[in-house]
Amino acid sequence: MMQDQNNTEQACPCQSGKPFMMCCAPAINGYRPAKTAEALMRSRYTAFSIGAVDYLIHTTAPEKRQPEDQEVLNEQTQITVWTKLEILSTQQGKIGDSEGTVEFKASFETPEDSGTLHEISRFRFDDNQWFYVDGELNFIID
Repeated sequence: MMQDQNNTEQACPCQSGKPFMMCCAPAINGYRPAKTAEALMRSRYTAFSIGAVDYLIHTTAPEKRQPEDQEVLNEQTQITVWTKLEILSTQQGKIGDSEGTVEFKASFETPEDSGTLHEISRFRFDDNQWFYVDGELNFIID
C-alpha cells in the first residue's frame, strides 16, 4: 500500500507520531540519510509498508545483498500489510557510533496469516550512512 507522498500531514507508518514527510520520507526519497540506527530501522519498516524496495536494497549492507533481493522484496511488500511497530530497545547506534542494535516487534497481516515479527537487528555506520547488517528473527503467527 503506497503512501500518498504529496500529503504532508499523513502520519508516518513507523508510528513516530510525526508526519511522513517530516519523518521517514527524506531518507526513503534520498534527500537525507537516517541519522541513527533506530531512524534507519524505522525508515526500513516504512519502506516495507509502502513498497520502497530500492531503498530496502540500498540500505542493506553491500555484502549482504543478493541478486534475488529485488524480486523477493517486491513480492513481500505486495502481500504483507504492516500494522504496528513497537521499539523495545536500542543499544548504541547514535550519531558518532559505528554500530548499533535495535530490538523491535512489528505486527503484520498477509492473505494467509497475521502475526508479529520480533527482531534484534544489527546496523553499521559506514561511508556516512547507516546500513542494516542482519538480525535475529522470530515470527509469531496468531
